[in-house]
Amino acid sequence: MNPTLPHPVQSVFSSRYAVTILVMAMTLLVALPFRGGGQPPISLLCVGGERLNDADLARGSTIVVVWASWSPRSRNIVERVGPLAGRWGSQARVFTVNFQENAQAVQGFLAGRSFGAPVCLDADGAFSKKYNIATLPGLLVLKDGQVAYRGRLPDDADRVIADLLR
Repeated sequence: MNPTLPHPVQSVFSSRYAVTILVMAMTLLVALPFRGGGQPPISLLCVGGERLNDADLARGSTIVVVWASWSPRSRNIVERVGPLAGRWGSQARVFTVNFQENAQAVQGFLAGRSFGAPVCLDADGAFSKKYNIATLPGLLVLKDGQVAYRGRLPDDADRVIADLLR
């Protein structure tokens, strides 16, 4: 008997252990692409009952204005977004996303006013985190799910959007 060869029981145990580890590792690797790299899927409820989700953002051109009623720079947001929605609504889907407010606060802010675009609620900030929205009001333009522009809503948003949608 050769003392350098492993005992048959040890050999069976270690190979079972290795197979178990390999199966667990492969299961984790297969699951990663479906998680979007750790980002939860987006599914925002909008004030009118609509939903904004990853599938909506992945096709065509989408313009999103992110705002909050408590932000001083968002006080005139309805007057700024209304014309954008009217002008670009035939070439892109236009949404507004309210940053971390509840539906009651948003409805109070909008009482008697309309954006001309759905108002979706980012109550937990997941949308803003996923798209790295760092300023309010913010402008996000997506083309087939890819970020074409992300930043502050510029005073001349029409010029920025026109350049992107060409």
